Amino acid sequence: MSKDFSEIKAFSTTPFEAFAAVTASSTKGLHAITAEIIDFSTKSFEKSRVLFEKLNSVKKIEEAMQLQSDFVKSVYEDYIAQATKIGEIYASLAKEAFKPVNLAPVAQPSAAAPPLATISPSVAASTPKSKVAGSQNGFNAN
Repeated sequence: MSKDFSEIKAFSTTPFEAFAAVTASSTKGLHAITAEIIDFSTKSFEKSRVLFEKLNSVKKIEEAMQLQSDFVKSVYEDYIAQATKIGEIYASLAKEAFKPVNLAPVAQPSAAAPPLATISPSVAASTPKSKVAGSQNGFNAN
């Protein structure tokens, strides 16, 4: 029934170390995602500023329409590329986050622990259905 102190110590520190590793890798991944989003936002704002300057110097409506059309196409392509990049970072973040958890040993019940109690089929079959049907939320009001 008693365990060696080193076993208890190892059992209690392993999950904590796994949690600490998960937290560290998650933090690093979230920092990378944040940096990517800030970089994308900065570039997007700069492209919008350049477009606005070009639109101010346009003399014909056809030129303005062409500039806006090219801009929208460029923004869409940039967005798709950025979304793909962020998705890859999230995927690698998830893989890294679960790596310590998957490597941590699973707690095994000791051999001396009694098995979980179960209801035998004969007891379940002998329960009157009227009591079960008449009860609310599985509890009998009687």
